[in-house]
Amino acid sequence: MKGISYRHYGGPEVLEYGELRDPKVGPDQVLVEVRAAAVNPVDWKCREGHLDAFLDAVFPVIPGWDVSGVVVRPGVSVTEFAAGDEVIGYCREDFLSRGTFAEYVAAPVRTLARKPRNLSFEEAAGLPLAGLTAYQVLVKALDVRQGETVLVHAAAGGVGSLGVQIAVHRGARVIGTASERNHDFVRGLGGEPVTYGEGLAERVRSLAPDGVDAVFDTVGGDVLRASADLLTPEGRLASIADPAVLGRGGRYCFVRPDAEDLSTLAGLAEQGVVSVHVQETFPLERAADAHRLNQEGRTRGKIVVTVDRGTGT
Repeated sequence: MKGISYRHYGGPEVLEYGELRDPKVGPDQVLVEVRAAAVNPVDWKCREGHLDAFLDAVFPVIPGWDVSGVVVRPGVSVTEFAAGDEVIGYCREDFLSRGTFAEYVAAPVRTLARKPRNLSFEEAAGLPLAGLTAYQVLVKALDVRQGETVLVHAAAGGVGSLGVQIAVHRGARVIGTASERNHDFVRGLGGEPVTYGEGLAERVRSLAPDGVDAVFDTVGGDVLRASADLLTPEGRLASIADPAVLGRGGRYCFVRPDAEDLSTLAGLAEQGVVSVHVQETFPLERAADAHRLNQEGRTRGKIVVTVDRGTGT
């Protein structure tokens, strides 16, 4: 099969497009014909070796954890899916090697759910990692409830934009940080935008003088410290960016594959509760350009890599 891989850590230039070994399909895996794979910040962080302390890399590494595609063949113990089923997945394993930036991926069945019928393959590819992150933080870690005020950082990004929609669906008032150019986008999701930078705390307090009930931090550092000071006395704090949140009585969260959660998200998408905004798509052979764009840190929604089935082998 054709795919993207890297033989050692480094910048986007280490990504190579070419022929790779076809994946073997274990008993608890599903062979998926990849239609699209979203790019996430963790992809380039893995590529640069930042997760080497707790994820072994078996080179060559095929990057990518998000996927949408069509089942080719389920493993011998898999009863949940059949050939022809359209699926999405957050295909993370506890090592780096068998990713989704290829024509096929052998995905653990525990990472998959049925694709929302109303989303394109490109949109659906952007749902798993970002959506699970937002869902697991807002619903499970923060337990956001009806009538609460929630502060979501980077509200126009992949995780943040889905977080705004999920919190609104749960009946919360959502304040979201975003650059000025993304304020209308955040309003369209149901949030109240505030601008990043100096004076952020004062701008949030002008909207919520009594404080916020929950903060979803995706930035860390100074933003985390300022956010902690904005909480009500019983407020809750969670971060996916900075373990220093633990010292402030909050939760440090790292998304995990969960087929039930992913199915719930797919259902929310089919109900029109959440949508995925795709900023730009790249063909598989231009995955390095997709990484570069994502690494700039100004993405609205998701960047997605697509597989042209018409030219695949």
